[in-house]
Amino acid sequence: MTCTHAARPLHLAALSLALTLTPLLQGCFPIVAAGVGSAAMVAIDRRQPEIMIGDERIELTASQRISVQVKDQAHVNVTAFNQTVLLTGEAISAKIKADVEKVVAEIPQVKSVVNELQVTGPSSFSARSNDTYLTGRVKASFLTTNKFAANDVKVVCEDSVIYLLGLVTRKEADDATEIARAISGVKKVVRVFEYIAAAPNAPVSEPAKK
Repeated sequence: MTCTHAARPLHLAALSLALTLTPLLQGCFPIVAAGVGSAAMVAIDRRQPEIMIGDERIELTASQRISVQVKDQAHVNVTAFNQTVLLTGEAISAKIKADVEKVVAEIPQVKSVVNELQVTGPSSFSARSNDTYLTGRVKASFLTTNKFAANDVKVVCEDSVIYLLGLVTRKEADDATEIARAISGVKKVVRVFEYIAAAPNAPVSEPAKK
């Protein structure tokens, strides 16, 4: 997830390094940036390596273009998964919200945009801290319930609303939704999944038709 207002010099440095390394490391950049072994990420992520690095590039490109387009008129979190972009945060008007979506939709690799920006003032530090807390609670519950591989579901929280992304089966989606809804403090759960017929043994980049 990329936030347009966050300073990311270390992240950008990591991206520059990753893009100069081998194709394998390129495919694993999100893990390089997070300090996790790249080979392990490829083994557990259902996206193909080129899709993974593509999603990271989409986040960076979108963040830069949004900053230029709307400046301080919006606080936008950009999350790309399998070329679908989720936008969360706040915009000062409906026009700014639409402008942000248009900017992101024009990025060539983006296949769809889910615009969940709220037309309101910027969220407080305490609200964002609570979102971080809820994100951790949901991820921890995924691990403890052990109904599916927790790495297969990406969790984003904004204003106590949980957004779930991933390439998952219908059962995995239902289990993840049920677990997230049970967390105290969660207002609602929004599914941004792409569905596959069955949990694969190898990475999968193309979802089954809905």
